[in-house]
Amino acid sequence: MVDDKGPQAALPSGRFTGRKDFQQLVRDALACAAREGWREIILSDPDFADWPLGERAVSESLRAWSATGRRCTLLACRYDEVAVRHARFVTWRRAWSHIIEARACASADTLEFPSAIWSPGWAMQRLDPERCNGYSGTEPERRLLLRENLQEWLGKSGPAFAATTLGL
Repeated sequence: MVDDKGPQAALPSGRFTGRKDFQQLVRDALACAAREGWREIILSDPDFADWPLGERAVSESLRAWSATGRRCTLLACRYDEVAVRHARFVTWRRAWSHIIEARACASADTLEFPSAIWSPGWAMQRLDPERCNGYSGTEPERRLLLRENLQEWLGKSGPAFAATTLGL
């Protein structure tokens, strides 16, 4: 079901099931963010291992989205998999480090940690990350609850995933 009200009309609302649907939602959300100039995005996952962040299309969407006044917050338990699996994303993160805040909750239980995309107008959350099942949509209540949950985790987190590493 597609919601045709508001700027995120091209993004689906409702349940999604499976890794392919989840990954396509990530691609579509980031492309929509670029097209519509979303001012703020939060990407959250225990390790981003099965997100399509290393794909050329995702990298191009992120590059197109990056502009003055935009803000992206990354929240994870750890970033090891990002560095290994998503080279294009790491390069984008390095180039746009001034608009990206990366945070980590290293001691968090990965089964309780949110896997989600949040924006002021649309959100997606995997409720069962193992099976890649979840919900996406524009409903204000659902977005507010997700935002509050992410804020709680951000409060428990610390800086992580440095854009550059200094060697001695």
